[in-house]
Amino acid sequence: MPHQANARIIDAAAACLGIPGNYMLGNIDRYANTVSASIPLAIADAAAADRLAPGQTMLLVGFGAGLSWGGGLLSWRD
Repeated sequence: MPHQANARIIDAAAACLGIPGNYMLGNIDRYANTVSASIPLAIADAAAADRLAPGQTMLLVGFGAGLSWGGGLLSWRD
């Protein structure tokens, strides 16, 4: 679940890493760039669409101005 700043960046990163498009969740088309709220919104959207299963692992990544970035790995519990 990447930071939803730019759909082209998300698509390019997925392609570069060899990640299938259906593994990436995008919501920028509905909310635009929601800055720090984009990852929690993406998690909520995935849960509402039944795209998360108990025990599923999610990689969360975000970036900001000044080349700041962060990431985390979490396991979903229902």
